[in-house]
Amino acid sequence: MHEARLYEKLEGGTVHCSLCPHRCTIREGKQGVCGVRINRGGTLYAATYGKISAEAVDPIEKKPLFHFLPGSLCYSLGTIGCNFHCSHCQNWHISQATLEQQMLRDLAPEEGVRRAVETGSASISWTYNEPTIWHEYPLAMGSLARQQGLGTVYVTNGYITEEGLREVAGMLNAFRVDIKAFSDTFYKKVCGGKLEPVLDATILAHELGLHVETVTLVIPGLNDSIEEMDSLIRWVLEHLGPDTPMHFTRFHPDYKMQDKGPTSVAQLEKIYEHAKSLGMHYPYLGNVMNHPYENTYCPECGAVAIERTGFATRVVGVEDHRCTACGGSITYVSKID
Repeated sequence: MHEARLYEKLEGGTVHCSLCPHRCTIREGKQGVCGVRINRGGTLYAATYGKISAEAVDPIEKKPLFHFLPGSLCYSLGTIGCNFHCSHCQNWHISQATLEQQMLRDLAPEEGVRRAVETGSASISWTYNEPTIWHEYPLAMGSLARQQGLGTVYVTNGYITEEGLREVAGMLNAFRVDIKAFSDTFYKKVCGGKLEPVLDATILAHELGLHVETVTLVIPGLNDSIEEMDSLIRWVLEHLGPDTPMHFTRFHPDYKMQDKGPTSVAQLEKIYEHAKSLGMHYPYLGNVMNHPYENTYCPECGAVAIERTGFATRVVGVEDHRCTACGGSITYVSKID
C-alpha cells in the first residue's frame, strides 16, 4: 500500500490524520471514518491508491458542471469509501463498500492520464465517491494531467481540511461541491458530519482561484423550505459571488431514504426563481429533463446563451464570453491555461 500524506505519528503506534475534518485518531490495525486510510505498524496508508471501482467518459455537464469547459468530455474515475455516510447516497454501493469486498482494479496515474487523452477528454474528474479520501492518487494523476493540458475536477462533498485543500489546489481546476443543506442538524443526522467545514472549504476553494459550482439535492421535508434555501443562496452571494453556478437538483428515493417521494418540480422552480430574484446569475435545476431552467441565460438581457437538453449542450448565444444579443458578460471557463 501507498503511504498516506497529511498525518502525524503519535505514541504507542497511533496516528492522527489531518486530511478531512473528522481528524481521526487511528490505532494500530484500524482505519479512519472513511474506511480506506489504515494504520499498519504506526504508519498511515492510503489503501485505495491506484485502485479504481468505476471508470467512464462522461459529458462534463453530468458532474454537473455547466460553466467549466461546456460541451466537452470528462474522463471520470471513482474508487470506494467516503468520509460521509449519507442516508440518501445514490452511489452507496461504492461509497459504503469495504476493502474486503474486492471490487477494485489497478490503474496507475500515468495510465489514467493516457486514457483521458486517448478518449478525447478535456478533463479528468475524481467522482462517484468522495475524492478527498483518495488524496494521494488525484494529487499524482492531476499533476500529470495538467502537464498534458487537461483540466482537473473534484466532485466533492467539501469535507476537506485547509491542509488537504491547499495541497491539491496547485493541480486542481474545478471544485464542484455538494452543499447538502444549510443546517448543521441535517449534516449530523443525515451525513455524519458538520456544515461549517464544508462552507469553510468552499470559501477557501474560491479564494484559491478554483472554479466553484454548488449542488444541493432538494429533499422534501428535510431541506426544501424557501427559508433554508434563502439562507444558502444569500451565503453564496456573500462569499462566492453572483456568478457562481448553483444547481438545485431533484431528489429520488434511494439507499436508506426510501420513505421520501421525489421533489416536486414546482418547488424546485420556486427555489430557482427565488435565487434569480436575490441576484444569482446562474441558478439551475437538475434531474429534471428538458426543462428551460437547465439553460444558461444572459444575466443582462435574458437571452439564451447555452442551451441544454439532458447532457447535450449547444452554445447558441455566446462569443468570446459575450452575449451575442446584448454584449453582456457570460462567465465560464472555456480553456485550461
